[in-house]
Amino acid sequence: MAKKLVIKVTAGADAPERCSQAFTVAAVAVASGVEVSLWLTGESAWFALPGRAAEFELPHAAPLPDLLDSLLLGGRVTLCTQCAARRDITEKDVLEGVRIAGAQVFVQEALEDGTQALVY
Repeated sequence: MAKKLVIKVTAGADAPERCSQAFTVAAVAVASGVEVSLWLTGESAWFALPGRAAEFELPHAAPLPDLLDSLLLGGRVTLCTQCAARRDITEKDVLEGVRIAGAQVFVQEALEDGTQALVY
């Protein structure tokens, strides 16, 4: 099993099942003791803002705020630099614990030994 899991979620409310899957897999991995780095890109970028996860709804899915909280506590959550800029999101806007970083950092994390990368 990979010692680290890097997950890039590209979907938000526009593709709720794909979005929920990414957060669920990431949260389950954290709960299983795996080192997790979740990247918010595309429409999922909005979930880096306070209150936005609470607006997400998907029947029969774990609440997104709970999943995000577990990731902020036990993993790393990163907002894509370009995605943030396109949405006028700055570091002062995001939830505590969310960092903003770019593709170079994503590639570096994804290529580390013992790492599995997933994209949703």
